[in-house]
Amino acid sequence: MLKDQDRIFTNLYGMHDRSLKGAMLRGHWDGTAGILANGRDWIIEQVKASGLRGRGGAGFPTGLKWSFMPKSIPDGRPAYLVINADESEPATCKDREIMRHDPHTLIEGALIAGFAMGAAAAYIYIRGEYIREKEALQAAIDECYEAGLIGKNACKSGFDYDVYLHHGAGAYICGEETALIESLEGKKGMPRMKPPFPAGSGLYGCPTTVNNVESIAVVPTILRRGAAWYASFGRPNNTGVKLFAMSGHINTPCVIEESMSISMKELIEKYGGGVRGGWKNLKAVIPGGASCPVLPAALCEDAIMDYDGMRELKSSFGTACMIVMDQSTDVIKAIWRLSKFFKHESCGQCTPCREGTGWMMRVMDRLVTGEAEPEEIDMLFNVTKQVEGHTICALGDAAAWPIQGLIRHYREEIEDRIKARKTGRMGAMAAE
Repeated sequence: MLKDQDRIFTNLYGMHDRSLKGAMLRGHWDGTAGILANGRDWIIEQVKASGLRGRGGAGFPTGLKWSFMPKSIPDGRPAYLVINADESEPATCKDREIMRHDPHTLIEGALIAGFAMGAAAAYIYIRGEYIREKEALQAAIDECYEAGLIGKNACKSGFDYDVYLHHGAGAYICGEETALIESLEGKKGMPRMKPPFPAGSGLYGCPTTVNNVESIAVVPTILRRGAAWYASFGRPNNTGVKLFAMSGHINTPCVIEESMSISMKELIEKYGGGVRGGWKNLKAVIPGGASCPVLPAALCEDAIMDYDGMRELKSSFGTACMIVMDQSTDVIKAIWRLSKFFKHESCGQCTPCREGTGWMMRVMDRLVTGEAEPEEIDMLFNVTKQVEGHTICALGDAAAWPIQGLIRHYREEIEDRIKARKTGRMGAMAAE
């Protein structure tokens, strides 16, 4: 169990003062100029050594991503850091707590990360629905400008750095890094083809790195306490501490900071107050936001919450924000609801996703009511494979994976419903 002195987010629940003064009392903005004085290469090497991987879902090594930024840009273009605060995946609400209660961790991280990659400014793209979070973050940015921590000669380091907060309009697709960049530029939020990758040509055609809020917010503490300290948590390749969230059929839904590689059962029992009606009443868990394949209760018993642990179970660690479902859940209907969400949020640029998400949802409509034929189950699985991996961005994959997980683990339940419909014995579980 993570000790209190090892927690990075010291005000996750808003019990303390979130202002600059309060943040400084808790150890933030401590010796930031000294960290910058160590130079770009040292910061990047430390982040690499810590084993920090992107906390937005993809899990790409953060230090490696920063190192892709050009050391110098001969034609004089500026470079940018873009922070993805679009947190629009159903059940994912961890970054919200950072922006609402501990915003200075993010702003200090933005300064250090921007310095390490030679950026002129940071753009924080926050989702449209986060009104109060935007206000809290903007107030914190204003405080930092006033105190000289960002802006001209940030922290008296000789480095000029601006931080801008941009409010989105509530589109899930804008959480994809290139769609986010398009939206920032004032265009429709639609993903770009890669290459060129953002590190070569991103925001306004300039070198850009896009990082998740949590990935950036943990950096100052890693550099203050040392890469070895951070790497001591979790398993190799899955190191560090992480914000986990739990919602659904548990007694105390929460966001909690814990060590990576903790077991799913321990998280739910210790912090979530256990499954409603006891562990035996567990039916399924979606481990990391709506796009991750569902896991049945039998696999949750020994599941390890990290990138490798979830991959071994043919699911995904994602944002580590779990949706817990007990035996009262109609799991077919739950996945149908997610397929409806992905259909609604598809930008429509790629044919497999534009047509496939609607097609998958319409078959799911039939599975929920039991009106489908048994062979439609395989046909649906086949279509998910035609969508997955054939789109510009990962939304096609995100729409396909929950359905694949459902068919992999709950095929019998789907077949039973079809049989029951055919024989006219639809039970109480049937979706109306």
